Amino acid sequence: MAPNDSAETIGEATGTVVGRRKAARYIVPVAVAGVAAATIGLVPALANAGDPDLPKISAQELIEKIAASDEEQLSGTFKISTDLGLPLDGLAGSFLPGADGEGKDGGAAAPEDKLMELTSGTHTLRVAVDGPEKQRLSILGQASEYSVVHNKGEVWAYDSESDEVYHAEAPEGAGASGAEKKAPKAPKGVPATPKDFAEQALAAVGDTTSVTVDGTAQVAGRDAYQLLIKPKQEGSTVGSIRIAVDAENGVPLKFTLAAAAGGKAVVDAGFTKVDFAKPAASSFDFTPPKGAKVTEADELETGKDEHGKAQKALPEQFSGQIPGLEGLESAEGVNVIGEGWTSIAAIEIPGGKGLPTAGSGDVPAEAQGFLDALGDKVTGKFGSGTVFKTRLVNALLTDDGKVYVGAVTKDALVRAADGAK
Repeated sequence: MAPNDSAETIGEATGTVVGRRKAARYIVPVAVAGVAAATIGLVPALANAGDPDLPKISAQELIEKIAASDEEQLSGTFKISTDLGLPLDGLAGSFLPGADGEGKDGGAAAPEDKLMELTSGTHTLRVAVDGPEKQRLSILGQASEYSVVHNKGEVWAYDSESDEVYHAEAPEGAGASGAEKKAPKAPKGVPATPKDFAEQALAAVGDTTSVTVDGTAQVAGRDAYQLLIKPKQEGSTVGSIRIAVDAENGVPLKFTLAAAAGGKAVVDAGFTKVDFAKPAASSFDFTPPKGAKVTEADELETGKDEHGKAQKALPEQFSGQIPGLEGLESAEGVNVIGEGWTSIAAIEIPGGKGLPTAGSGDVPAEAQGFLDALGDKVTGKFGSGTVFKTRLVNALLTDDGKVYVGAVTKDALVRAADGAK
């Protein structure tokens, strides 16, 4: 039977992950959007079969095994399922500044324009990796395919449905010795593969987190240990995270995020087929098809900041960070309340206005009823407001124009708003 380890790891394990991480962050991610990127949890749902009998290992040893993993060559197929429980298709776009494409025309092949497709439903992806300079990631549709190819100094993306191509050059000086640091990458914190998700989850490990080894599994024909991560704090909407780790080489093979309320996994990403041999060199070749529309990355710049530096359409501080809300502490108008899994971002809305209220004349009665149906009215010492809920991330918008958002319950948001008064 599977080995079990009830020991908990805290800050020391986190330092090990940060200090000893060797493997390149190989995939040029076409990623899960900010809300889904922020999430972590599980309930096994993909490619599990049997409980292999493996040597006993502690939680810290397994974390160190992940950190020490140096596999830089692999190919395979994995599936990702996301169920945020959004009330309407596409409503996730409201959580991502710039996701509606306002102010830019990136074309159908631009990676930013594909993010939202992975925030709901089940998708099959194919990946090939040959070190830090060569990666390919494809999203397979019923009659189409979207691919991102990174080959040394260039990144190409192609959407076969629209016959559009996106092209980006690596920064000047990116060669064999500096490619890992200088090659084009997706916005910081945006995961695409089980390894990306696992690294983000392990970065949150601390004294607010319980980490144990919870048995074994077989994923994509590989024996694996299961690392179980749970919040110790009450009030988080995250129930647990389960990471299946290859017993031989330490590569995360599967990641699942379960909501505290139960039900279907919020995020479930795992390999169904994987091979750690060197992929064929042709996997990373790309030539734009004849007649395809090609958009250059520098054409998507939307202007210059006060220092003359080009600004991109997607603000970096909204690149997918909750729980923990990493990076938001320094964002203008944002204050982070609490710590760990129950941290909440308090945001001041310019102008201090909340949702229009009934009888204000700002919106028709039919539209007001629609807005009311999307959220729950709440009151407290802070006054009154509306809580908008998904299965993982909830947000309180007060009538005086403040927003409290986090992977926490409705009651936790109300307590945070009361405490801020």
